[in-house]
Amino acid sequence: MISYEELQGKIKKLEGPIFVFGASGFIGANIVKDIFSVRTDCFAITHDAKNAWRLKLLDIPSKNIVHCDITSLISVRNIFEIYKPLTVFNLAAYGAYSKQSDVRLIYETNVNGTVNILDSSSGIKAYVHAGSSSEYGTNSAAPPEDGLLEPNSHYAASKVSASYIIQYYARYKSAPALNLRLYSVFGAWEEPDRLMPVLIEKARVGTYPNLVEKEISRDFVYVTDAVEAFVDAALNMNQGIAGKSYNICTGQKTTLEQLVNLARTEFGIREEPVWGNMQNRKWDLKDWYGDPTNTNNELGWTAKTTLKEGLRCTYDWHGQVNYKEVIMPAFNNPKLNAKITCVIACYKDGQAIPVMYERLVKMFNETKLRYEIIFVNDCSPDDSEEVIAAIAAKDSNVIGISHSRNFGSQSAFLSGMEISTGDSVVLMDGDLQDPPEIIPAFYKKWIEGYDVVYGKRVKREMSFFMNMVYKGFYRIFSKISYIKIPVDAGDFSMMDRKVVKELINLPETEVFLRGLRAWVGFKQTGVDYVRPERMFGKSTNNWRRNIGWAKKAIFSFSFVPLELLSYTGFILTGVSFLAIIIQIILKILYPTAPQGATTIIVLILFFGGVQLLAVSILGEYLSKVFEETKGRPKFIRRSIIYRGKMLNSAMEIENFKNGLK
Repeated sequence: MISYEELQGKIKKLEGPIFVFGASGFIGANIVKDIFSVRTDCFAITHDAKNAWRLKLLDIPSKNIVHCDITSLISVRNIFEIYKPLTVFNLAAYGAYSKQSDVRLIYETNVNGTVNILDSSSGIKAYVHAGSSSEYGTNSAAPPEDGLLEPNSHYAASKVSASYIIQYYARYKSAPALNLRLYSVFGAWEEPDRLMPVLIEKARVGTYPNLVEKEISRDFVYVTDAVEAFVDAALNMNQGIAGKSYNICTGQKTTLEQLVNLARTEFGIREEPVWGNMQNRKWDLKDWYGDPTNTNNELGWTAKTTLKEGLRCTYDWHGQVNYKEVIMPAFNNPKLNAKITCVIACYKDGQAIPVMYERLVKMFNETKLRYEIIFVNDCSPDDSEEVIAAIAAKDSNVIGISHSRNFGSQSAFLSGMEISTGDSVVLMDGDLQDPPEIIPAFYKKWIEGYDVVYGKRVKREMSFFMNMVYKGFYRIFSKISYIKIPVDAGDFSMMDRKVVKELINLPETEVFLRGLRAWVGFKQTGVDYVRPERMFGKSTNNWRRNIGWAKKAIFSFSFVPLELLSYTGFILTGVSFLAIIIQIILKILYPTAPQGATTIIVLILFFGGVQLLAVSILGEYLSKVFEETKGRPKFIRRSIIYRGKMLNSAMEIENFKNGLK
């Protein structure tokens, strides 16, 4: 068995920076773990943040976890331009498991993704690709690397295609690339629903998992040996081996009966195994093992860990990490491994932004949550843009957006939401009146299954009179709205990705997010908090702005003003008829009674005021219709700040957006 000191010595020789695509997977996470034991210029590339539970538990720094969709050439090129890696390990794949059945995605990931990475890899020293023994398909009895490929599934066919793509790039584009055909790798951090982890967990209680036929075979490779194979391949890269495929295997055929008997002896299981209580899968073959001759000779690699040693190491690891209490919950609840995006609307908040950033990062580090922070400078007249650029230059998880003019906080939130990549999104004002320390409480509720968690202001640090005005408005608005809108709840909230998607897709130009957030539905709850005073400067709100907010809310989510007009019309019509009748009676009883000019004036003023009020209410609704028919964009981005680089042109901004998809 290879010593970690020997493996670490080899890792130190790799040319960096190092990319590990598919880093959230089993082998990829082990590669990242072992590299980080000796160096920090490694970047874990992952697309599905919810499946990155291993990276979280391994405590990989957030700055070293990079989001990338390898099916998007723009996304791949973006990260290559930023980090300029010299060694690339590609373990990104889709379709290896039965639950990954989207045929389109199998080929997009395994074929198009490989092309996108190789197309972006100009100047690298080594590209090592994770192929699969399934490329041999039914030709599974120790085939040599140049043996016949007989793929028997879409996944196998896609991996064969990738191996030929690598061969093409090596021969005709001089790419330093090769393909490693992995056999049955097992060990620490494997998916808990796979054979080896289930076998070990069952062995702990003296039983077995459901088993297929005992003659089914595998070629088992311990994960540390597999990691060494990738490192050896990169270190030995040259034009003589570039483009080739190598079998990463022991060359030993192990039937499931042999495996179970070994586990039975090693772990003291007394129960007799029951064979065939699980139906064979299409990839279950009776002769499935490899030939590592070329790998031994040309890469200098050989499997050093026996099956017995690997089983024992994996068994011990299960005990060390408290498997049922730590690994299983992380695997079964992807939200525990999620990335949180904070979208912060900034206007005249230049002093507050650094404090907000420090408090957010402190909170995320303490709670061990992966994060993304998007500051939206809504054309602030102060130095907000420069402050944001300085933060983005030192923290790769920070993105800055600058608008072409002041579009308002609602548009600022939407602008950030549109490019966010987190599994949930938190909306915050940049003046520190939305405390970052409340986010863990939001997160806890989100983990429990709520799609929207909003902050409920139980108290505002302001005058008693203003407190009562705000509370009164929220309660009146809640009563007259045609949907149930929580009282005392502002924009400060955490929303699941699916809620964010629905809000972004709404076509409305006039946006009142806290109302739309309630309108889209889903499971919602609130978290109480005290809203503090603004830390720096003066509030940009005044009576006129507050009245404008109230009007926007009421005329966007209530028809009560129109209903009141109808009721007023009916009542006044009834009063008018009654007045006519009274006037006739008085005329008959008192024919010489003088007419009152004051009464006429009051009535004229009263009905004139009612008519003006009615016209103004109708005008408010009509102005909303007029605004929506224009179809103007909700915001215009002047620039995006990413990793200290200012993207100004429309093409750069559009490419950046596409790269995040």
